[in-house]
Amino acid sequence: MAKKVKHKKTLVEQILTKAKIDHEGLAFNGLEGKIPDDVDRAQIYKTLALRGDKTGPVIGVVPITEHLSEKKLAKVSGNKKVSMIAQKDLEKTTGYVHGANNPVGIRQKHPFPIFIDQSALTRESMIVSAGEVGRSIRVNAQDLADFVNADFADLIENKTISN
Repeated sequence: MAKKVKHKKTLVEQILTKAKIDHEGLAFNGLEGKIPDDVDRAQIYKTLALRGDKTGPVIGVVPITEHLSEKKLAKVSGNKKVSMIAQKDLEKTTGYVHGANNPVGIRQKHPFPIFIDQSALTRESMIVSAGEVGRSIRVNAQDLADFVNADFADLIENKTISN
């Protein structure tokens, strides 16, 4: 029987442990599609950094199976429009590289507004990055939102069916 590999806790996991937020550390890279059998792909959420024309940086957290509606995020964040922060400016803005952005780490460093898609409330837990590529955490959505002072909103792009 294979031994379970023990990973050193990421800074995000250490922050959650210290704050007594119940979570589970996971080691897989959702960006590469290497997802364990016991993980529902729709439970994995990506943390996207955008820049609003009025507020500056704003964070949107949506399922990896969906597309973020920039229009909806702009509206709930008090902006006329928002646009993705260029990958070359991502680390300078959030402190994280592409694939490692996460609401916990961003909130520790910046007061950016954070919005989580309301679909997370329909699940027992959600999975977000743990601050390092290939590392994730499973956490209750409401616990996460309370900890990072996030709001829930409809952020998913509506799919239009064309004939």
